[in-house]
Amino acid sequence: MSFDEEWSAARATAAAGVTMRLNQAPADPGGADLALNQDQIGAVGSEAYKLHTRLQTDGKHAATATAEAAAALTREGFASGAALLKAGNLWETQVKTLVAACATVSNGLNYSLSSHAKDEQQLHADFTASAIDKYLK
Repeated sequence: MSFDEEWSAARATAAAGVTMRLNQAPADPGGADLALNQDQIGAVGSEAYKLHTRLQTDGKHAATATAEAAAALTREGFASGAALLKAGNLWETQVKTLVAACATVSNGLNYSLSSHAKDEQQLHADFTASAIDKYLK
């Protein structure tokens, strides 16, 4: 069997396996409701904020050395200087993207916790003010 034939057969087998797994998913995955655990969400938000803070400084610690090395290599006529500068710029872009993503996660989770707490307070206030509460007493 040639490589192309073997590769086609492996791809077909893999594709069939994916289809079979998707087609065999249980209709009811257990009926579990989404539970909001404020302590866990708060911990994840806190870690995202810590990572955000550290990346802002630690993600840039090699920027100056990289730029200087790229400039030195370029001055000496090495093509790798331009490549190093390009890699340094790409690294900086990726760090900025990651910092922004960490901020989004942290802020989103903080907002969710705050919003959930306000909703709970409003529901409690509405319930205790309703006629249903009077009948339960």
